[in-house]
Amino acid sequence: MCPTIDIDVSLTRGGFHLDVAFTAGPGLTALFGRSGSGKTTVIDLVAGLARPDRGRIAVSGEVLLDTERGIAIPAHRRRIGVVFQQARLMPHLSVRRNLAYGRAFARARSDGIAFDGVVDMLGIGHLLDRRPAGLSGGEAQRVAIGRALLSRPRLLLMDEPLAALDEARKAEILPYIERLRDEAGLPIVYVSHAVSEVARLARTVVVLDGGRVAAIGDADTVLRRADLLAVQETEAGAILDMVVGETDSETGLTRLSGRAGILSVPRLPRSVGTLVRIRVPARDVLLATQPPVGLSARNLLEGRVVSIHALGEAASMVEIDCNGALLAARLTRASVRDLALAPGRIVYAVVKSVAFDPQGVGTARPEAVEI
Repeated sequence: MCPTIDIDVSLTRGGFHLDVAFTAGPGLTALFGRSGSGKTTVIDLVAGLARPDRGRIAVSGEVLLDTERGIAIPAHRRRIGVVFQQARLMPHLSVRRNLAYGRAFARARSDGIAFDGVVDMLGIGHLLDRRPAGLSGGEAQRVAIGRALLSRPRLLLMDEPLAALDEARKAEILPYIERLRDEAGLPIVYVSHAVSEVARLARTVVVLDGGRVAAIGDADTVLRRADLLAVQETEAGAILDMVVGETDSETGLTRLSGRAGILSVPRLPRSVGTLVRIRVPARDVLLATQPPVGLSARNLLEGRVVSIHALGEAASMVEIDCNGALLAARLTRASVRDLALAPGRIVYAVVKSVAFDPQGVGTARPEAVEI
């Protein structure tokens, strides 16, 4: 049976009302939204750290909470691992003993990942004899993740685990979270208000706004929706799955290929043939109705306009189908008018190479990439 999470909960605390229902499947599901939207409250309810006024929570068919039937499994028996913003390691214990503390909660269960497997997955073997005070923020979070995994949970909850880290430490830990997503074999619910993290990591995105589900779907579809992301005060964009090609030693540009076509991006420290996913913000895409010449931009993708949606009084979001891969471009309504854009119109999407953030490049699933 594929692991699934079924959540249908509501509660009122002061002036805040939460009413959330969704089902998430395998892989990493992101709870995405601005501060105060209810993300952490959902995590607390699933973990058993809080009780809803009404609700039902089940993991892979096993009911953890059902207020109508009087079922409320206590937190310590739910087999749920939780990783918070702060690592919360025990300062008087070594990394090895902090990890062993997590393993103690597994008791006699034989399922899950063995100690050596967790250490290898998270790259923390060289840290085992250190104390938490000697760890960087990224290292401490990797140890906290390892401790949660060694409790052999059926579900992992991650509540903004990168929020307390600087950009360098975030870049350090993101590849390990990707590996965890792909190799651990358990569902992950990941809370974030950072669109770059969500685009890189998530298979499914649940957008929360004001305590309610504003949208749910695959990451590419949800993160292209400017109507949703405007509420979250972030920029819509498209996710493209690509294959890494050669890097030009003279220009320092790496060639990527995928359904959308060929893109050149700043040098990626990835092996040729690696499958990656990149995010192209709508604000970084220009459109032309004829193949442009004399431009400094390196990337030109031919496509067909699929839809045009108004964004307020002055802007529009244009979706372009590039051989089955969808791009989004944010234009003024004046540009849409002057270019006579309409569904079905052939256009040329221009993307600057320097617009790509190498730290935002994630790992794609093999089935997602077509050349």
